[in-house]
Amino acid sequence: MFTGIVTDIGEVLSVKARAENLHRLTIACSYPRTGIADGASIACSGACLTVVATGEEDGRTWFAADAGAETLRLTTAGGWRHGTRLNLERALKIGDELGGHLVSGHVDGIAELIAREDLTDMARLAFRVPAPLARFIAQKGSVAIDGVSLTVNAVEADTFAVLIIPHTLRVTTLGALRVGHLVNLEVDQMARYAARLMEGR
Repeated sequence: MFTGIVTDIGEVLSVKARAENLHRLTIACSYPRTGIADGASIACSGACLTVVATGEEDGRTWFAADAGAETLRLTTAGGWRHGTRLNLERALKIGDELGGHLVSGHVDGIAELIAREDLTDMARLAFRVPAPLARFIAQKGSVAIDGVSLTVNAVEADTFAVLIIPHTLRVTTLGALRVGHLVNLEVDQMARYAARLMEGR
């Protein structure tokens, strides 16, 4: 479980195909190696991945994780290459501050940035989402974009907009997004459960 509050920006060092639908990712980060245990969960641009190895290279910590068929199908991980920058977040511990909203790290689908308006120190980003996910997104509700907890400012059909504050532009990868970029989208769990309950009725 995560909160959508990014704590580091990682960099993909290598991607190796271990099977047709299995990629071994090696990702550099600034977390202390001693604090990353094998089996730990780290959200990588919103996708929860399991650490299978760690090490140090050129003064930086790295960890390895496998992206399987479902992750490659539902997220942008299939397009990650050497040098790709990723928003990282360690899994919550009991007693941690819930600064964003509850994020599972289970990406629902891929959204596309269709408009960007740069304001004074801020940016307004508009995304198009897969039609089946649009019903889970509401004005003033929460979404996670590439693992970043954001508040929805406006919704229209299968598009929504968010306003990115200076701090978020500075400490995440969102500031580098341009029209046409694809991002990982996780809808609010509360909205998903509410919709499921309504279906049951």
